[in-house]
Amino acid sequence: MAVNSTPSSLTSKLRAHALDGAVVGAAYLGATPVFALAEGVLAFAGEEPLRVEAHKGVLLSLAADARSILSGGDDGRVVRTRGDGSTEVVFEQKGRWIDQVAIGADAIAFSAGKTAHFQPAKGEMKTLTVASTVGGLAFAPKGTRLAVAHYGGVTLWFPNAQAKPEFLEWKGSHRGVAFSPDMRFVVTTMQESALHGWRLSDGGHMRMSGYPARVKSMAFTAGGKFLATSGSNEAILWPFASKEGPMGKQPSMLAPRDVRVSCVAAHPKDEVIAIGFEDGMAMLVRISDGAEILARAPDASPVSAMAWRADGGALCIGTESGSAGVLVL
Repeated sequence: MAVNSTPSSLTSKLRAHALDGAVVGAAYLGATPVFALAEGVLAFAGEEPLRVEAHKGVLLSLAADARSILSGGDDGRVVRTRGDGSTEVVFEQKGRWIDQVAIGADAIAFSAGKTAHFQPAKGEMKTLTVASTVGGLAFAPKGTRLAVAHYGGVTLWFPNAQAKPEFLEWKGSHRGVAFSPDMRFVVTTMQESALHGWRLSDGGHMRMSGYPARVKSMAFTAGGKFLATSGSNEAILWPFASKEGPMGKQPSMLAPRDVRVSCVAAHPKDEVIAIGFEDGMAMLVRISDGAEILARAPDASPVSAMAWRADGGALCIGTESGSAGVLVL
C-alpha cells in the first residue's frame, strides 16, 4: 500500500455508517466489514447491511479469522458467526461470562472465570484452570500452543501434549496477550501502565514502561519487526527485530498529538499502522518515515476498534458512540 510522503487526507473515501450501539470490536469476513456492538449485535456493513443478534446481552470478547467471527458474551455463550450471517452456539454455560475468546489454525479457545477451554476442530474439549480470572488468550501462530494471561504472569499450554504447562512469572495483573509472529516472544498488556514480555528461548524478561495510561491496544507489524501500542499521546512502537527484543533500545513514536491514542491496527502486508485517537481521529502512518494520511476526521468519540481487510486494501473504523466508517484504499 502506498502512503504519500506529504500529509494528505483520505476522508472523502470514508463511507460512514451510523450504528445503534458502541463498537467494541471489528473484523472482516472476506470483503465484508463487520462491527461488533456492545449490545450483542454484529453489524455487517457490506453492500447489503445485516444485523445478527449473536448474544442476548453484552458482547464481551471477539476474535476472527477469514471464515468466521467467534464471540463471547455475558449470556454464557460462545457463538461462531459466518459470512452469510448464520450463527452456531459452540458452547453455553448459563450464569457464566465468556471473558475471552481466541481462534487458532485448527482450534478455538475461550474462558469463563479462571478456566480456559480448548476446543479442537476434531476431538474433545480440554480445560485448564489458572490462579485467577483469565485476562487474555492467544494462540501461537500456525500452532495449537495457547498463551493464557492471568494475575502473576502467563501460562503456556499445549492442550494436546502431556507436558505440564509452562508458567512465565511476573507480578501484577496481565490482560491482553500476544505471541510475536516469529514465535520468539510473548507480550502482555498489564493493568498498570506497562507491557511485559518474555523471550521464550531463555525466559528473559522485557519490561516496557513509561506510559501515561494503561495500554488497551497492541499489534505486531507485518513480519514482526515492531509492536505498536496505544496508551500515550502517540503510537509507541517497540523494536522486536533482534534476538534480544526491545531491551536496551528506544521505541519509535509516530503521529504525536495532544490527544491520546486509543486503538492501533497493523497493515497485514506493509509496515503501515492505522492509529485511532480518543477524539475519533484516525490516521495511516508509514513506519519508515512517519508519513501520515488522515483517514477519519475527529468527532469527539474515541476510536474503539479497527480492522484491516486481509489484502490490506480496506480498513474499517468504529467508535464508542456507534459512528463508524469503511475506508477502501
